[in-house]
Order: sequence, then C-alpha cells, then structure tokens
Amino acid sequence: MGDDYILVTEGLTKEFRGFVAVRDVNLRVKRNTIHALIGPNGAGKTTCFNLLTKFLIPTQGRITYNGQDITQEAPASIARRGLARSFQISAVFPHLTVRENIRVALQRKLGNSFFFWQSDRSLDQLNARADQLAADVGLTEYLLIAAGELAYGRKRALEIATTLALEPEMLLLDEPMAGLAHGDIPRISALIKQVAKNRTVLMVEHNMKVVADISDTITVLQRGEILTEGPYAAVSEDPRVKEAYMGTGHG
Repeated sequence: MGDDYILVTEGLTKEFRGFVAVRDVNLRVKRNTIHALIGPNGAGKTTCFNLLTKFLIPTQGRITYNGQDITQEAPASIARRGLARSFQISAVFPHLTVRENIRVALQRKLGNSFFFWQSDRSLDQLNARADQLAADVGLTEYLLIAAGELAYGRKRALEIATTLALEPEMLLLDEPMAGLAHGDIPRISALIKQVAKNRTVLMVEHNMKVVADISDTITVLQRGEILTEGPYAAVSEDPRVKEAYMGTGHG
C-alpha cells in the first residue's frame, strides 16, 4: 500500500449474532492528515472505531498500522505502537488538578505505574512538560484547578492533552464535539487542527458540518458500509449523502 497510508483496513466486517454492523469496509488513512469517519445514527461508526482501536475483534478482515498487521492485537499493544484513542487513554480524574491529570499520563509514557502516593516533589520533574501540554490546549490558567470543576469543553481539551502526553503518532478521537456548547466547537476544532500538524488524526463524528473545515478526507458510512469518500466539497454534494442525512437535522 506504500508509506503514504498509516492505517489501512481490508474487508473489515463485524457481525453480532447475525446482525452485520460493519460490512467489508476498506479504509485508507493518509499519514499526517485529518480523516473523518461520519454517518447518521446507526451507520456503524462506533463499531468501526472500536474495531480500529481494538475494543472489538473483527469477524472478518484485516487492519494494518504502519504496514504491520494489528488485527488481533490488544489495545495496550497498539498504544505502545503510537496509536492512541482519546477515550481509551485519557480518563479525567475529577479531584486532581489539570497539571496532575497530565502528569499521570506522562508517568504512563515513562513506563511507571500511577504513583498517586508519591510526594509531589518526586513528580516535579514532569511539571515543565505538563505545563507545556496544558498551554498547547489552552489550559494554562486552569493548571491548579480540579478537573471536575472545568466546563465541559475544557474537559475535552484536557482529555486531548493527556492523550498527547503519550506522544502518539496517530490520534483517534471518538466524537470530540459531542456535548459541546456551540461556542466551544470552534475552539476544539482549532485544537484538533493544531495537534494534527505533526501527526495523523482519525475522528468519528455524526455531524458532517463540524468536520467540514478541518478534515482532509471524509468517509461516509451508511448501514455499516462505505457510502462515499472524499473532500467535504464533494461529499456534501453527493445525492446519496444528502439522502442518508435526510431528516437527521445535520444537513
């Protein structure tokens, strides 16, 4: 397939007791791009995402990452390869501060356990990197605030920061805009564009309009199959896409 594609699926299929949730999906994600996997509710996006992040094993098909077959690998194994899922890695600890949450993720990168009982002094070596990651996602002024006190949009930014602490080569985001206030969407969109400057991002989203300005490629799923693929300008004008989204309120 060549070096241009970091993640490739061939004939990816997942069946649950006779119901085929994902059928023969051939996905090719180009390196250092933002690729959106979208579709109306029930399209199979979540199942496909869980297959790619190894929360599910496919009934049929193959997944390769950097040319290596990862079809049967466990989530922890692909994380070590540099493929990180924000939801998987970045559980926010509500009673820890923003800085402490990021330091927990940095400890994992160092190969340590989560040493909650260690003195703050022993973890101070991580502060500079933690503070830089907080700055990268616009959370500098919230460093000493408990994560549980953050507004929802800023919690999402913190989740991205803790994922970035693992220095992933590829970042998978599961509906990063879900639940955001209207005013938060441009900020998280800009954040995703920023973190994609030196890595690949694959994001699942149900609303095509929110990925219009940030995605290089959009793959549209319907009933578990790829309906069409391409840049937003082409995909949004496809009559099949318009029909698939008819009545969903997402255009």
